[in-house]
This record gives sequence, C-alpha cells and structure tokens, in this order.
Amino acid sequence: MTIIPDTLSFLDAALLVGVSFFTSFLSASMGIGGGVALLAVMAQVMPPLAIVPVHGVVQLGSNAGRAYLMREAIVWRIVLYFLMGSLIGGLIGGQIVVALPAATLQLVLGLFVLYSLWGPMPKPSADHKSMAFVGSSGALSTLLTMFVGATGPFVAVVVKMFSLSRLAHVGTFSACMVGQHTVKIVVFGLLGFAFGAYLPLMVAMVATGFLGTWVGRHFLMKSTDERFGRWLNIILTLLAARLLWQGAQGFFA
Repeated sequence: MTIIPDTLSFLDAALLVGVSFFTSFLSASMGIGGGVALLAVMAQVMPPLAIVPVHGVVQLGSNAGRAYLMREAIVWRIVLYFLMGSLIGGLIGGQIVVALPAATLQLVLGLFVLYSLWGPMPKPSADHKSMAFVGSSGALSTLLTMFVGATGPFVAVVVKMFSLSRLAHVGTFSACMVGQHTVKIVVFGLLGFAFGAYLPLMVAMVATGFLGTWVGRHFLMKSTDERFGRWLNIILTLLAARLLWQGAQGFFA
C-alpha cells in the first residue's frame, strides 16, 4: 500500500491534509461551512468517483472529534431520530449512486456548492419541530449526501429549528453528521469502493482535522469575521465554477 494514492501527486496530498485543518477549524468556530469547503477543494484534485466516499471518511473523523469535544451539550434525542432516517436514506441512495457517470457527479457537486452558498435554504415553521420531521430530514439529507457529499447546510437548518445554544447546536449537528457519514461509508464499502488505497491520506486528514477542531473550539463563542466569510464565498464560488466547467466538458465530450 502506497502512502500517496497513484491518482494524486505529493503536492495534491499535502494540500488536502492542510485544507482539512482549516475546514475543520471553520466548522468548529463558525458552526458550518467546513464540509462544503473541503468538498470543493477535493473536487479539484481527486478522481470524481472517489470524492464522496473519501470526503465521508474525513468528515466522519472531523465531526466525531467535534462531537467528542462538545459531548456534554449534545441533544441525543434529535441525533437518534436523525440516524434512523439516515439508515433509510443511505439504503435508497446506494441503489442509485453507482449508476451516475463521473461528469454528472461533477455537475451535481458544482451546483450543490453554489446553491449552498447563494441559494435560499428551507425555513421550517415552528409546527415542524417534531422528531418525525427530524427523521425525514435524516433520510432526505443522507440520500442527497450519496451524490453531493456535503449536506451540512441542510442538516444545520434542521438542528437550528430547535433554537439550541451555540455549543449545543454545533455538538448536536456534529453528532448527526457522524451518523450520516457512518451510514454513507458502510454503503460505499458494500458497493465495493476501495478505501484502502486512500487510507494513509485519510488518516492524515482526520488527524489535522481534529487539530483544526480543537483550535476552532476556542473561537466558537466569538463573533465571526465578515470579511473572511465574504472571501470564503468568493473562493468557493470560483472552485464550483471550475468544477462545473470540468463536468460540462466531460458531459458533452
């Protein structure tokens, strides 16, 4: 087993390991955004069919570290119902995702990143604050994550309905994502994805991701930097545009 997958250069691998730290810091300090940011960068250097499963492993590690550090604030009832829905969504998504060509995945990923940044997010009313809605959201978001990888913005909206404290929100959100990514990894494993080729890279990214989470936790209760958020949106938009261009070239080739 090689340390760096044949599909990546040393610089590509080093970039991903470094980006894992900064995106985990982003999610821990601002509550959201790291998964989409990591996805956008991974999509620039990794084979399209490897992006979602490898992203799932790295995000599992990142969210597990974040959930552990904030475990005392987690609302486990929300997590349980979300996980039950995730199991259903993962089973359905696993029957569909393998049929999609690489170019289609690139287009879907690019569109999803753009929508997460600039599109309107759902705003459920108070009447929808139920465990049934949480379970349905778990099924839908896990179905989507089989294709687009990062559904954090959608899950964050669901958790936000309960008006939790910021620490409880991030902890509960992270625990939900741990369940979702676990389901996704199991499904991709059953479908035959070769995780072993990316194992050293994933271990390194999980390690730097935990470090980023630890550092970001100290900034959790502080206000976010608006200028940083603005530049992050611009960078992600450019990355998504490039991804759409690559997907369009492959789709119409």
